[in-house]
This record gives sequence, structure tokens and C-alpha cells, in this order.
Amino acid sequence: MTSEIPHVASHLLPLPHPASLGAADSHPPRILLLYGSLRPQSFSRKLALEAERILRHLGAETRVFDPHDLPLLDSVSKDHPKVRELRELSRWSEGQVWVSPERHGTITGVFKNQIDWLPLEDGSVRPTQGRTLAVMQVCGGSQSFNVVNTLRVLGRWMRMVTIPNQSSVAKAWQEFDDDGRMKPSPFYDRVVDVMEELMKFTLLVRDRSDYLVDRYSERKGAMPAVREINRNL
Repeated sequence: MTSEIPHVASHLLPLPHPASLGAADSHPPRILLLYGSLRPQSFSRKLALEAERILRHLGAETRVFDPHDLPLLDSVSKDHPKVRELRELSRWSEGQVWVSPERHGTITGVFKNQIDWLPLEDGSVRPTQGRTLAVMQVCGGSQSFNVVNTLRVLGRWMRMVTIPNQSSVAKAWQEFDDDGRMKPSPFYDRVVDVMEELMKFTLLVRDRSDYLVDRYSERKGAMPAVREINRNL
């Protein structure tokens, strides 16, 4: 066990081996974490930070975006500092972790606002396409899967590779100690599972993402003759 993740038996959580996945052993996977609450005691933030510790143990380079002061979509220009920060972090990332509380049976407006600020295309850059994604939720009461199901829909819409595993933490207020650390439990073990799987999928996909998202319709649309036809329609 390590001081950063004291509830993990480190000998049972080896670092992912890129060679085992046919991936190049180059830089650490770059993972962006987003959470969906502005409350001082935000449990989605606590869960995101717990996930970040696990990812760092597994060898990832991480960034956590703070949604405070991010304006509502279209209330300011895309040149606003917080909007630029979010988009630059998404372009930087090779994988992402999305964590939202459940509010009225779905994701929070705080979380959705972050996704709404991420365009499918920004010039020639696609801030989310081809990146891996892990989805998690925190519940105030009994366990549900409304949020992770919604996050999967969003991930598909943003053309991301959403991993099979997911985490839903029931009665989240019982699962963290006074220092904001997640207590040992099956919920915690599932978070470790999800982060380990995200790392493996990120290593598997990242060197192949350009090929995987290369589409016939876009190659066809890039042909000069087709562009001329489309202009005349």
C-alpha cells in the first residue's frame, strides 16, 4: 500500500504494461477529470480527486478542471479564460473521467454546462473525439444508474470511446471521511477497477485514435469536386 492510496493492495494493482496492449511505451497517459458540483463539500469533487490519486499511482498525468466561474453557455464568448482553459485541457487529454451527482434523476447543470462548452469541432481540432472516457456518479440515497447512463449518451455524442466499466456510489455522504478521503469499501474497489480499465483502454487507443476516427464521409467531403457540388446545392 502507498500513502496516497492506503486502501489499495499495491501488489494487486500493477502498473499497466503498454507492450501487453500493443501500445508504444512513450509518455504517461494524459487524463482530464471533470466533476459536477460547486458545493464546498462536493462529493463528486471528492470522488474525482480520489480517482486522480489512483490514476497517478497507475502512471497517468492528470488535470482536474474547477467549474467555478465557468459562465453559462453562450453568455460570453469562447475567449473567456475559463472556457479557454476547459477547451485547452480537453485538447491536451487522451482520456477523461466524468463524475456527476444525481439531481432530479439526471446530471447536474454544472456538469452539463462543461460539456456544452466543448464543441465537436474547433477549427481543425476535435477536443473530445477519439479520447477514452470513464463515467461515475455519486448518489445522495440508494444506488441508481441514471447519471452514468446519461453520461454514456453524452460520451457517444462527443464521439468518445467510453469504457465498459463504471461506478455509482450510493449514499456518498457515508463513503468519505472527515478529510475527504474515500473509505475502504466495495464502492472504493469499483473506483479502482474503473481507473485501471481506463488506463488500459487509453494505452490501447491513443496511438490508433486518428485511424479509428477516420471516416469515409469525411474523406469524401474533403475531395475538391465534392466540395464544389456541395457549394452549388
